[in-house]
Amino acid sequence: MSDTPIDVTSSRDRSFPVNAPPRKPEHPSRDLFRLLGYARPYGPALLVSVVLMAVVGLSQGVLVTLIKVVFDRVLKPDSPDAPVLLYEIPLVNWKIFLNSVFPAHFHNVWSMAALAILGCFAAKGICDYLGNYLVNWVGLSAVVDLRQEVFDHVLRQDAHFFEDQSTGQIMSSIMNDIEKIQLSVSSMLADWLRQIFTAIFLVIAMVAIDWRLSLISVTVLPFVLLPTMKLGRRIRRTTRRAQDFTGKLNQILQETISGHQVVKSFGAEDFESNRFRVAAQDLKSGNLKFVAQQSIPSPIIEFFGAITIVCLLWYAREHAKTSEMTPGVFSSFVVALLMLYEPVKRLTGIHNIFQQGLGAAEQVFRYLDRKQGVPESATPVRLSKFERNIQFENVSFAYPVNPGRMVLDRVNLEVKAGEVVALVGPSGAGKSTVANLLQRLYDVAEGAILIDGKDLRDVKLTALREKIAMVAQDTFLFDDTVFNNIAYGRPVAKQEDVLKAAEAALADEFIRHLPEGYRTRIGERGQRLSGGQRQRISIARALLKNAPILILDEATSHLDTESEVLVQQALGVLMEHRTVLVIAHRLSTIRRANKIVVLEAGRIVETGTHESLLAAGGVYHRLHELQHADTNHVAAD
Repeated sequence: MSDTPIDVTSSRDRSFPVNAPPRKPEHPSRDLFRLLGYARPYGPALLVSVVLMAVVGLSQGVLVTLIKVVFDRVLKPDSPDAPVLLYEIPLVNWKIFLNSVFPAHFHNVWSMAALAILGCFAAKGICDYLGNYLVNWVGLSAVVDLRQEVFDHVLRQDAHFFEDQSTGQIMSSIMNDIEKIQLSVSSMLADWLRQIFTAIFLVIAMVAIDWRLSLISVTVLPFVLLPTMKLGRRIRRTTRRAQDFTGKLNQILQETISGHQVVKSFGAEDFESNRFRVAAQDLKSGNLKFVAQQSIPSPIIEFFGAITIVCLLWYAREHAKTSEMTPGVFSSFVVALLMLYEPVKRLTGIHNIFQQGLGAAEQVFRYLDRKQGVPESATPVRLSKFERNIQFENVSFAYPVNPGRMVLDRVNLEVKAGEVVALVGPSGAGKSTVANLLQRLYDVAEGAILIDGKDLRDVKLTALREKIAMVAQDTFLFDDTVFNNIAYGRPVAKQEDVLKAAEAALADEFIRHLPEGYRTRIGERGQRLSGGQRQRISIARALLKNAPILILDEATSHLDTESEVLVQQALGVLMEHRTVLVIAHRLSTIRRANKIVVLEAGRIVETGTHESLLAAGGVYHRLHELQHADTNHVAAD
């Protein structure tokens, strides 16, 4: 064997690809309106927040116009208390309000200016707080609804979806992508309303002060807005790539942690470390590209703002010579203009954040737009109980990953109620596929599967699956208590029912010896238990579900002899009075089956009892001889 070290630095090329469907054409406006649609149930609160943010913008506009009064009237040395009231302040007609609320001796310019300033700041602060809270409540509520819809939609996808998408990618979309959307539709939406109303009322104030100066000032806006709009499309693409890199990083993280034993067994820590490092660097590059792009508008705005200020100074200097412009007017206008640049800068930044949210929304909506591979019937038929039989009629099936290879080819099979039917055959013969189709994890390509004469595609999925319990070779247990794992199929089960199921599965004894008994958490995938213990928990779960149809998929293939004996005893209890479909490689476990069905290359080649199939000398006889020879060889060793 060569001693040349593996080039772990090339892990960029060796890492698993991001499993994403082809990109659809970008429709940012459609995605934006679709996102805003999730806020529709919270319309009244959103409307109130809009009104409150409008008051915030109005307060800013009034404060700007007060500067003119302060410079020209309040601070005028020769008449500090001149009775020129705030009637001259644009935007607001104060006359009726002042005359009806305040006594006449308060109607001097100093008192009114002080009251107006205090009132503006009070109104701005209260409305900003309430409006910001309401907008964030609407945004967070809408995002919770969106995340729940995505989760529910993903949860109801067929098995092919989870084969096609990596766990890390799905988790990244449900968590990270929606986190970006949340930022856009909550915090940024509040800021957008605040800044847009502030900008509107500042512009109105500027026009009220001097419309000619305002016209000069807004001529620079196209030079700011056009590059920002073009930049937004690039930011959206950059964000989508950065989110893909995040998903790739999550994928590596999930795989490495879940498969930590394999990583350690093969000494692949350095390889995985480098793979993670390269993915992290890709994510860093993508995020830095976003930072570089979204930072461009700020210096552009400041540069054109400086040009505008220079032009205004020239204009004011020329008109000051003829006394056409007072210091108060110019000061008020310049302050309004300087205050206007802040919301314009903020709005460009918010626009970029919105583009980031729209980029993240692409993948989320791609999941939502994916049709379910196993759809519910529009008019489902009732399936109150299972009484007669299960029939496979000319069933053909090919997995979507390889549609040209038929895993099942025109299979006809009947399983009568109360029968124990065993499926045997070499690997890849289609045994597990039969079980998957019976649970409708996939739909048949041709033919039909009938249960009591009803096509599975016409039966409501929940009604079908509550009639089926399964014990598989790879038992999946949740990182929860023993009690909750057993009660998973019946969350409202009584404690005595759970205990009876555990006792029948021969699990009660070892459970009571756990540190906290039935309240002991068993770790991810039940890793704190042995293989036999996990299987008995799985059998107890199936017993508690009490479904009339039972699927046993290699339920004892991974167990040692002692554990297998206990599990077989528990399975014996579980199989009583049920219709059982047994998938097994170990032929010794199926001798008591009422019927043994032999599959080869997707077709049924033999059917019969153990004795009749041995006597026929066909495929079953060959498999039996091979296993018998292996057993003798092991015994001799």
